[in-house]
Amino acid sequence: MPTRARSWVTGALALAAPRFFALALVAMPWVALSAGCGDSSKNPAPDAGAPPGGLTEEQAARVVARVGDETITLGDYAAALDRMIPFDRLRYQTIEKRRELLKEMVDLELLAIEAKRRGLDKRPEAQMAIRQILRDALLDQAHNKLPTPTEIPVGEVKAYYEAHLPEYREPERRRVSAIVTTDEAKAKEALEAFQADPTPNNWGKVFFQHSLTAEAEKKNRVPLDLAGELGMVGAPSDAKGANPKVPEALRAAAFKIEKVGTVHSEIVFDGGKFYVVRLAGRVEAHERTFAEAEAQIRTVLLKERIRQLEADLDVELRKKYKVEIDEAALAEVKVSGAPDPAPSPSSQP
Repeated sequence: MPTRARSWVTGALALAAPRFFALALVAMPWVALSAGCGDSSKNPAPDAGAPPGGLTEEQAARVVARVGDETITLGDYAAALDRMIPFDRLRYQTIEKRRELLKEMVDLELLAIEAKRRGLDKRPEAQMAIRQILRDALLDQAHNKLPTPTEIPVGEVKAYYEAHLPEYREPERRRVSAIVTTDEAKAKEALEAFQADPTPNNWGKVFFQHSLTAEAEKKNRVPLDLAGELGMVGAPSDAKGANPKVPEALRAAAFKIEKVGTVHSEIVFDGGKFYVVRLAGRVEAHERTFAEAEAQIRTVLLKERIRQLEADLDVELRKKYKVEIDEAALAEVKVSGAPDPAPSPSSQP
């Protein structure tokens, strides 16, 4: 079996040895072993592209280890290095460390060979692993045709920005705090106590004296000036400005307060409770410039291209290979603890 083709099977068989499987997949760069066997593999890797790590084809084909009837080439080793993140790759600059990695690859091969001898490669999970590896390889190959985010034409990026300007306009947001009681008289008492000394520390003192939510915040050791915070909200007219922790009546009251750190002049009643509402903070409305949004837009455009590429590939493959679905058989599958599924109106693959 060619080395590259064998590697797919090895990966799936290594389900029996997850530690070594992980080590083999987490591989690293251009480093070449200074020791190894002198033989060369004559089996070219189909669709393998240029050899990894800057090796020549002859160097990549050189066998550095034999395990039973299988071989590990210098190209296999360099590919393992290439797949590692740079930080991990730096650990393998000495020959001792390189031999350590090769030993892990040999151990992986030994376990995979034995797993296959025991028939573990025929297990459904092993077959599924092989299919998943092949799927990922095909998608990776398809993705190579796409540009990087920085290669997307600036005109296309600007066109997207101009077409989505409302998304880059951030409306004003306000942070709301509240003292909560079920007694209107106590709420008024709290309001007056804070208005007599409208400082952040006094807000916390009044909150911990009067609010129903004080005990929970005491346990969390919330600072005085942050007591009773419920989160950010937009104006009542902002469909995206709601916050489940902030009742609509409080949200409306927060946008009537003029100065950060002060409270609404009236007690707010909602859902059987009385609230002293404080404006704890404000983020002014602003519009993100093209320069601020450009990097994010490039990422969005690339994701769109990936989705379209994969959708086109799916259509192409469904034309190439006939797909048939047995809906009746599918309906017979029972999921433990779940109700029986409703009949599907469509048998579309």
